[in-house]
Amino acid sequence: MGEEVCRLAVDIGGTFTDVVLWSAEGQTTAKVLTTAQAPEQGVLTAVHQVLNKTGRLLSDVSLMIHGTTLATNALIERKGAITAFLTSDGFRDILEMGYEKRFAHYDLNAARAAPLVPRPLRYTVPERMTADGRVHVPLDQGAVRKVARLMSKASVEAIAVGFIHAYAYIQHEQMAAEILQAELPGVRICLSSDVCPEMREYERFSTTCANAYVQPLMAGYLDRLSNLLTHEGLHSPLYLMMSGGGLTTLDQAVRYPVRLIESGPAGGALMSARLASARKLDNVLSFDMGGTTAKISLIQNGRPDRSATFEVAREYRDMKGSGLPVRIPVIDMVEIGAGGGSIARVDTLGRIGVGPDSAGSKPGPVAYGMGGEEPTVTDADLVLGRLDSHRFAGGGLQLDEKAARTALAVAIGEPLALDEYWPAVGVIEMVEENMANAARVHAVERGKESGEYTMIAFGGAAPLHAARLAEKLGMDRVIVPPGAGVGSAIGFLQAPVSYQVVRSLRILIGTENLSPLIELLDQMLGEATQVVVAGSSTESLKHNRQVALRYLGQGHELSVNLPDGPVTAQMLELVRLDFESVYRQVYGLTMPDIAVECVSWSVTVMTPAAAVTPVKEPTRKQLLKPCDTRPTYDPAGGVMADAGLYWRAELNPGDWLVGPALVQEDETVTFVPSGYICSVDEGLALVVDRESTDAMGAMS
Repeated sequence: MGEEVCRLAVDIGGTFTDVVLWSAEGQTTAKVLTTAQAPEQGVLTAVHQVLNKTGRLLSDVSLMIHGTTLATNALIERKGAITAFLTSDGFRDILEMGYEKRFAHYDLNAARAAPLVPRPLRYTVPERMTADGRVHVPLDQGAVRKVARLMSKASVEAIAVGFIHAYAYIQHEQMAAEILQAELPGVRICLSSDVCPEMREYERFSTTCANAYVQPLMAGYLDRLSNLLTHEGLHSPLYLMMSGGGLTTLDQAVRYPVRLIESGPAGGALMSARLASARKLDNVLSFDMGGTTAKISLIQNGRPDRSATFEVAREYRDMKGSGLPVRIPVIDMVEIGAGGGSIARVDTLGRIGVGPDSAGSKPGPVAYGMGGEEPTVTDADLVLGRLDSHRFAGGGLQLDEKAARTALAVAIGEPLALDEYWPAVGVIEMVEENMANAARVHAVERGKESGEYTMIAFGGAAPLHAARLAEKLGMDRVIVPPGAGVGSAIGFLQAPVSYQVVRSLRILIGTENLSPLIELLDQMLGEATQVVVAGSSTESLKHNRQVALRYLGQGHELSVNLPDGPVTAQMLELVRLDFESVYRQVYGLTMPDIAVECVSWSVTVMTPAAAVTPVKEPTRKQLLKPCDTRPTYDPAGGVMADAGLYWRAELNPGDWLVGPALVQEDETVTFVPSGYICSVDEGLALVVDRESTDAMGAMS
């Protein structure tokens, strides 16, 4: 991306909006409450804060990157556009039927997330293609016009068009779009052959509907934000963070807003990956806990795990199949309703439950004094002494400890006959156990053991809970990076401009005629390159190709890299060997007598990543004395103990301290329990080790 003098990143979360400014003066950060009704106003407030700290103007910014949960929240809260769905005759209820299987076999009342498009707004027209792209029944254009009139009467704001096998023959969807656009000017139209041109109609239709559902909202928001920033003096382009970890242009973000669903968490995973590479850590668990949710992802050899699909708006928090499938490139992670704003209550069985619902930015936790009445994790942290009521969010928000204590006593203490600080302890233990369980399941599902990992913790709430969470997972080390409270926004500034194109084309390995594949890959490379060039001045671009394969007749695939160079029969034979190697790792066997089928292809074009500066193991040189102490609940002893207070801005490489301790910074606090040692490495990260590790031997 060149040598930018001044770069700005903004991450809108459910509770806080984070901003990071990189300039010649160094890194400047800010954290403000998210303005849910008008998110762009919160962005502007946070931007002005960091600019004022540095004496810079918005016109000085040469690159701005933005990530937001707006699309995610619209899907979860069902606050998107009135959306219609047009499909082939006989397939009206695909969105309703889904996979036709139960995700909870023994729960008679289990129900999946309802389709984004209700049945009265799902329409069909005569048309049909075969799987190889031949027209079986021509599109009835008159029927499309009749449907358009019905849509007009229903006041639809967006339309998703998804025909059977449209990935193999796009013309029918394009013809339908032309008619609909002429009949319904101003209504946004999304085509499955454009949004998700892959086989499997349910995932393709679901993804297209999700894109249409959030597109008017996102287009309106991005337009308002862009105009507001331009009016304030921004001359540089605005880039958006995508769920897969790359940056895209404003135009592409408006066209495919579904690709932004996990944009914030993706930035955090990228930051963790760079920290892992710099410290030569092969196995890292990235832990991001904000005000609304906690996100956990695995980093292997400096690269976050990625996936081609995920679920959004799950009806059952931890149950696969209870949400809406979205097929987009995404960094693989688990997300649970466990944040600082997660609401705590006692259920009908007398158990403490935390989340998944959140108090958000308004009314927020009880301690905010903005109308919140139900206690949250933040209230519990305050009562247990982990937060400074006068320095929360950089001193921008004063916390009311008395109100928090009273709310916990009424909601938790009275039903369970708990007094003093024990209601707060119960809340913290439950939220940490919830996160630990989610992390264990995420690791086990991928054949990993969580105890083998090093944790990197960031987000406003993560450093408060990281050491205890790591202990529950059997980990010995936690790393808290500089600027941890705004870690995802920092990750935005480290992301390459990239774009991925995926297409379905079924080819058996051994097929002689590879011309259709060669032509397709060339088209995909050109399409991805065009997007990246529009968002980057970098002449040197990298590209990566992958193919998803399966044994003929199977229902699911495994992906392997496609080597560089022209596609030949010999290359595909090498690909087959790679596939069998991966298949053996996953399933413990291969099926040599069954043909291997290539199902889909992906091409990713990206700008080169910035070089990573190596960081050595911390060397403990100076044992620090605390500037003050504060009574803080210490889980090791189960009592309130005097924790040493330290200001992170004053720490230098080689400094170290012992727990119990609290390391304060503007956007978060790192809690170091007793039995732990915290060291500062040469990259200014806090390295928190259990005393039982070999790290104790390094004390000198």
